[in-house]
Amino acid sequence: MTSLRSLWLRLHRWFALSLGWILILAGLTGAVLIAAQPLDRLAHPQLFKAPAATPAAALAPILEQARQEFGDKATFRFKLPQEAGDSLWLRVQSHSWRGTVYLNPASGLEQGRRGETEGFVNFLFKLHSTLLLDANGKAILAWTALAYVLLLLTGVILWWPKRWPGNWHIELNKNLIRALFDLHRIGGVVMGLLIAVLVVTGAYMAWRPLGNVLNALSGSTPVKAPKLPPLSVDTSPAAPSLDALLAGARAAMPDGQASFVQIAAKNAEAKQAMRIRFRALGEPHPNGVSSVWLDPRTGAVLAVQRWYELDPGAAAVAIAYPLHTGELGGVLLEIINGLTGMVLAGLGLSGVWLWWQRRKARKLAKSRMS
Repeated sequence: MTSLRSLWLRLHRWFALSLGWILILAGLTGAVLIAAQPLDRLAHPQLFKAPAATPAAALAPILEQARQEFGDKATFRFKLPQEAGDSLWLRVQSHSWRGTVYLNPASGLEQGRRGETEGFVNFLFKLHSTLLLDANGKAILAWTALAYVLLLLTGVILWWPKRWPGNWHIELNKNLIRALFDLHRIGGVVMGLLIAVLVVTGAYMAWRPLGNVLNALSGSTPVKAPKLPPLSVDTSPAAPSLDALLAGARAAMPDGQASFVQIAAKNAEAKQAMRIRFRALGEPHPNGVSSVWLDPRTGAVLAVQRWYELDPGAAAVAIAYPLHTGELGGVLLEIINGLTGMVLAGLGLSGVWLWWQRRKARKLAKSRMS
């Protein structure tokens, strides 16, 4: 039994020491983001606020102007106003610049722009979601989430009392090491499941292959984007405008709210279906993962996919995202998630500090014996 406990302790310790810094960083940045994002909106109303647009400005001229600035190889994504007074966002991915242009939804005029990592909140979000390493960072975060699950399991095994209810007492009046040890041990057990929800949902959103794992476990086939049908040789219809495509998508999902219009590079836009994202009626995701797929050459609706009709791997995002950000439960869940992120960082820091203190004590004991 002693040797088995020693094994659990070694696993717990080395998982924490090797990947704990990522968990500390994720916990701290996530907690700060929950408070910083709404404060950022308040501090920069020129970016996020605009007069209610009735009627809304046409998107086609905005797209044409963006292509003139960023080139035909750039990809774009419009984020449509979800509430009255929201600005219109145009997210740009090009060789020369990546970031968001904020527009007046009534006039289409630019109100300001920010690069992908420009400003404290944008930099913090990029650090939290990708470790500033793009796809590689997302994969690291996903594997770190798995390591946290193992940390939680080994921690619970090490804590598990021989007799219940066990010792839940935290000694605060002895010394700092004992107090931190008790807080680390009991805090990890009490908050472990909440932390696991945050860590796993974050990793799930960051790294798409986890959706394939969920599909494989459930025996489901991924719902894929429809392919463009061949056009008749005798027919060469004039391509509909971007605004006509959006109107057609809204007609196909009249009970939903359009949120994102995704636009491929100019040389590829007529070779793949166009996706317009919606928040369907009753959908928990604040921006929605439901979709209307269109043929950009003709405007024909190729598929209408509501979030509950998607494969489990894709549909899970509709719940994972608002659960991770706290939007699923309003202000209360946001506060709980923020505190949970701080606890995660505290557990990591206290664990490293306890290990270091014990290492120093062992070295001191050896030096005295020699």
